[in-house]
Amino acid sequence: MARFVLSLHTPPSDHDTTQRIVKFAHACLAQGHSVDALFLYQDAIYHASTHFELASDELSTPSLWQQLAEKNINLMLCVTAAEKRGLDIKNTGAFAVAGLAEFAMLASEADKWIQFK
Repeated sequence: MARFVLSLHTPPSDHDTTQRIVKFAHACLAQGHSVDALFLYQDAIYHASTHFELASDELSTPSLWQQLAEKNINLMLCVTAAEKRGLDIKNTGAFAVAGLAEFAMLASEADKWIQFK
């Protein structure tokens, strides 16, 4: 079975891309593959913000991330992208703060790296 690493580059307002990466991760696991990490980069780091108030009719992204974390997917966010955008890196919900070097190492060890933009 294959080992995947996924990266998300779009903000929480891009519901389509968010749903695609989550569904892809679940499909990988259902087929016996592993997802070693899901990395938030660029404006995707806002998915880790705890300062958003979502309307009841909007996609509840925090619950989607929590479901993936419960499946033992390593949820990570780029520390540099987060700091540049003013994200509180001490309060990132289910996401761990990581550097690009750490992500690059995971991607180099995986069979496939797939970007969602």
